[in-house]
Amino acid sequence: MRRLAPFRRANLRREWFVLSLAVLSLVAWLCASGALRRIDHLVQDAGLRLNTLPASPDIVIVAIDDRSIEAIGRWPWRRALHAQLLDQISAQEPRALGLDILFGEEDSDYPGDDLLLARALERSARAVLPVARRDLGSFSAADAPLPLLRRAAAQLGHVQAQVDADGVARSLHEGEGPQTAPWPHFSVAMLCAAGQALPRCRGNAAPAAGPWVGRDLQILRFAGGEPAFTTYSYIDLLKGRLPADALRNKYVIVGATATGLGDMFAVPLVTQAERIAGVELLGHALNAKLAHADIRPAPTGWDMAFNLTPTALALLAIVLLGPLAGLMTCSALFVTTLVVCALAPTLMGWQLAAAPAMVGVAMVYPLWSWRRLSAAAYFLQLEMREMREAGLPSVPSGQSRPLLRGDLLERRIHAVEDAARRLRRLHHFISDSLQQLPSATFVCDAQGRVTLANEAAQRYLQGRCTLEGQAIGQLLGDLVAPHSDSPLLPLDAGQLAAIAPQQEGRDAQGRHMLLLCKPFTQDGNTIWLLTLVDLTDMRRAQQQRDQALHFISHDIRAPIASILTLLEMQREFPEQLSQQDLLTRVQRYARSSLAMAQGFVQLAGAQAEDYQSDAFDLAVALEETVDGAWAAARGHEVTMHLTTPPDAAPFQGDRGLICRAIANVLGNAIKFSPAGSTVHCALRCEGAYWVISVCDQGPGIAPELQDKLFQPFKRLHEGSHPGVGGIGLGLALVQTVVQRHGGRVQVDSSGAAGATFQLWLPRLQP
Repeated sequence: MRRLAPFRRANLRREWFVLSLAVLSLVAWLCASGALRRIDHLVQDAGLRLNTLPASPDIVIVAIDDRSIEAIGRWPWRRALHAQLLDQISAQEPRALGLDILFGEEDSDYPGDDLLLARALERSARAVLPVARRDLGSFSAADAPLPLLRRAAAQLGHVQAQVDADGVARSLHEGEGPQTAPWPHFSVAMLCAAGQALPRCRGNAAPAAGPWVGRDLQILRFAGGEPAFTTYSYIDLLKGRLPADALRNKYVIVGATATGLGDMFAVPLVTQAERIAGVELLGHALNAKLAHADIRPAPTGWDMAFNLTPTALALLAIVLLGPLAGLMTCSALFVTTLVVCALAPTLMGWQLAAAPAMVGVAMVYPLWSWRRLSAAAYFLQLEMREMREAGLPSVPSGQSRPLLRGDLLERRIHAVEDAARRLRRLHHFISDSLQQLPSATFVCDAQGRVTLANEAAQRYLQGRCTLEGQAIGQLLGDLVAPHSDSPLLPLDAGQLAAIAPQQEGRDAQGRHMLLLCKPFTQDGNTIWLLTLVDLTDMRRAQQQRDQALHFISHDIRAPIASILTLLEMQREFPEQLSQQDLLTRVQRYARSSLAMAQGFVQLAGAQAEDYQSDAFDLAVALEETVDGAWAAARGHEVTMHLTTPPDAAPFQGDRGLICRAIANVLGNAIKFSPAGSTVHCALRCEGAYWVISVCDQGPGIAPELQDKLFQPFKRLHEGSHPGVGGIGLGLALVQTVVQRHGGRVQVDSSGAAGATFQLWLPRLQP
């Protein structure tokens, strides 16, 4: 099977090279052909929405709106009216005055009005007239103003906007018109009329000859706001209703916004309006010029590099990184491409096309996964062929069939699984078996150096060093005999044969370990197999058993012996005790024995039995337990006080054992509280825990004794409070129940007076 590895690596490189060539070629073609232009528009429009410009206060639009049409009458109006408007605007000395109205034909009804308008244009000296494109079949011509008006204007500018295939206007040409002398855009002409000496300024020169061309494509960057610019109605300006100096030093554009009058353009959703008038589009173009926010389409080479780079990085990521890291890298490259495309107009002044790169990055991971699956299926086929040649059946009889029988890869994976299972069953690899052993196991050579150690051995030595090559006598040097404290293993490897095959010792952490040594021979070399079996829990259980037997044999026998003594005395001396006194004393001894037995059984059950987990209200359980302890508290002349618990304290666990643990803590507090004192109980929420606290006013617990409180059969009060009964199992049960519910018990006592027990129980997560 090893000879398949070079073939598999070569096949992997070939698959990746072919995939990279195909994907990069596709991305390059998509970038060059513009086949994903609509997707590019969506991404670019989203970027422009995030980078809107503030509207310049120096731009003012005089709108020929519906109110003006209603007041003046049906369009077209007399040109004398426009001349009067120009004179009123010129009186406020604007920086430039643009009239977005085509005057390509003479006014046959009022011939003198053309002269009036021309003189008004001359008096303004900063007026700009529009030039439009007129399609005449196979060629285009200029729809320019009348020669009389053209010579009177200061500048001419074209008003053409580039409408994309989706019907949205996003760009314009900075120069457009006849090839020999194209006109600047209307916004550039406004700057020329304001006195700026720009290379494209043409003044009022007559149209030149030649085919129609567009130069220096500019991406429109829109201004925010609705409306974006200060707008006055034509009729208000004509009747002098504008504030004084409202147009002074402004760029004034006059144009139609009325319904059904003038051009209306669909623009990217930068503004709230679905369509805007042509005069507003000119305002946005002029606003971008004033803000020096020119955006141009990225050069072809840069656009190609921008799309190929993330695709190439994604291709490298899937082959150099793992599946998850490759997927995350491809996702990060996809998002980064979107972010760069959105920020490029602001940072670089270029508009990039991101759709090819997005498609390329999105295709890389699924295509590579498909090719890897195909390669994996082919590799499994070769592996199975190798196994068959080695004499190992691919599908042993009696094995389960794959769930997806029509899936070729699934069938081959299933066959390899069955073959590998048979291989493991036949060969019994020692290293695999060794790693599964729960006990720390070392394999050593004849010189006592470790050649192999399982995970349990690493855990036992707490990863202190690399085990391979270390001397076993030094690694286990702290393992000594329990009585003589002499090392179990000699430092001299030559003495390994002299040690006993089985011996027990104690390590530096106090754990009881059984050392098993077994030599065997492999290829003429002696190999030592050493195993450490942890006997700590067993020794601790034996110690607890001995303590329990000793305690039970002493304390259980005492009341039973007392009962027998009373019965013998009653039989020999019936006049010494009355029948009632005898029964009372027998009952007291019998109940004491029963209490001891019940405490022992309850602790054993809490330690060994499976808990019945149910959802219940911990606040209700606490209230019921406090109510149950009321009679005992009254008998000891102790007052019980329960702080108002929460409305609900949901908890998941064994309700009976939790109530028993609370009752044990309450019982201890009542027994050790002096008469007239108060036992305070409370339930509160602390982060992820419910905390039940029981505070008494008893004698307190010394700090050095608090660690022994929860040890079974430990009665710390025998010397200080001999009259208080108990067998030392109550608090042991409390700690066992709380810990098995995932909580902990805390004791707070200075030792002088009073003690507070806190039961921390994890909250029920909804």
